[in-house]
Amino acid sequence: MSSEFDLIRRHFSRAVRHTDLGVGDDAALLRTRPGMQLVVSTDMLVSGTHFLPDAEAQALGWKTAAVNISDMAAMAAEPRWITLALSLPSANDKWVEDFADGFAACCMCFGVDWIGGDTTRGPLNLCATVFGEVPQGHAVLRSGAKAGDDIWISGAPGLAALGLQHLLGEIVVDEAWREACLLALHRPQPRVALGLALRGVATAMLDVSDGLLGDLGHILEQSNCGALIEDALLPLAPVLVASGDGALARQALLNGGDDYELLFCAASAQRDALRDLSEQLQLPLTRIGAITEQSNVIFLLAQDGTTEAVRPQGYDHFRGGL
Repeated sequence: MSSEFDLIRRHFSRAVRHTDLGVGDDAALLRTRPGMQLVVSTDMLVSGTHFLPDAEAQALGWKTAAVNISDMAAMAAEPRWITLALSLPSANDKWVEDFADGFAACCMCFGVDWIGGDTTRGPLNLCATVFGEVPQGHAVLRSGAKAGDDIWISGAPGLAALGLQHLLGEIVVDEAWREACLLALHRPQPRVALGLALRGVATAMLDVSDGLLGDLGHILEQSNCGALIEDALLPLAPVLVASGDGALARQALLNGGDDYELLFCAASAQRDALRDLSEQLQLPLTRIGAITEQSNVIFLLAQDGTTEAVRPQGYDHFRGGL
C-alpha cells in the first residue's frame, strides 16, 4: 500500500509557472504583483453532502478545483495558486491518480499553480484553498448593488440540479440533454473570463452554488436592497426541454444550485455592452430582473402580471444534504 509521501510524490507534485517555490518544502513561496490585492477563498467538499460516494474520481478532482476557482471569478479576480487538503479512507493509488489528474487538468485550464496541501487518513473529504489577484480596489463585492440595477445570470442555471435528480432516480432527464446535465453537475466551468471582463461593469456579483434565489438573497442582504425577478425573462428553455416539466424546470433554475454560474448586477446603461460581451465570450448572459429599494425582499413578476413575494430555498448545509 502506498504511503502518504508516495502519493504526494507521484500524484501531487506538479510543475508550477508563476510560483517561487511549490510542493516539497514546509510551505510555498508566492510573490504577488505590484498594485494587486491578494484574494483568498476556501471550499470543502464532503462525501454524501456535496457529492455521491461513488462519484467518478477524475470528475471529482476537476470539480474540487473548479468550485474554488469559481470564487475567484465571482470577485473579478485572476486565479493564480491553489492548495489541496484531503482525507482518504485508504491509499487507493488508482483513485488518487485519477482524482489528481482531474484536479490538475482544471488548474491547467485556468492557469492556476497547484502549490501544496496535506493528505491524511479519514472519511473522504476534499478541501482546497485558492489564491488570486485583483487590481487594488477593483474586486466586485456583494455589497455594491443599487436600486435600478439590472440583475443578470450567465449560462443555463438549473441543469446541474436536474443532473443530480436524475442520478438519484427522482426524475428521468431527456436523453438528448442527459450528458449536458451531468457535465454541469460533475465538471462545472468557472466563469473566469466573464468575471475579469466584469471589472468596472458589475456593481455586485457572486457565483451560484446554493440556488439562484438563495444566493441573490446574499447580494440583497449585503447591499441592503430588494429585487424583482421577471418570470418571462428567465432562461427556462434548456431546463424545460431537459426535464419536460415546467414546474420542475422553474424549481431547478431558481433553487437548484451547484451551477457555479455568475449572478451579477449592472447599471441599465450597460445592457448593450453586456450583449456584446455575451457574443464575444459565446456565453449566454440573461437579464432576469432589477434591484429595488425594498430591503431583503424578492418579488417574482408572473407572466400574467401578478407579483408574489418569494422565499429563497437554496441549499443549507445544516438542513440537509444529498
